[in-house]
Amino acid sequence: MKIKPLSNHILIEPFKEEEKTKTGILLPETAEKEKPEQGKVIAVGPGRKTASGKIIPVDVMVGQKVLFKKYGPDEIKIGEQEYLIASEEDILAILE
Repeated sequence: MKIKPLSNHILIEPFKEEEKTKTGILLPETAEKEKPEQGKVIAVGPGRKTASGKIIPVDVMVGQKVLFKKYGPDEIKIGEQEYLIASEEDILAILE
């Protein structure tokens, strides 16, 4: 299934959190984990439309790694894969 975001929305595949702490302790699946704040851009909408009808393109591109607000994006699940849909305003930075 192919997803094409509308307007200035961005489809992000969040990076999986480590299953092991820095000290080597393995975390079980039932452990409460922080929401990821980094991910890879999978698809980008055409951009925001102004009142005059002009489209302002989104600043991120497919394949870029981004840093986003922890509670900004909406979570969706397609099959077994989990994704996030964020507005361009939810993206804080591009990771290089």
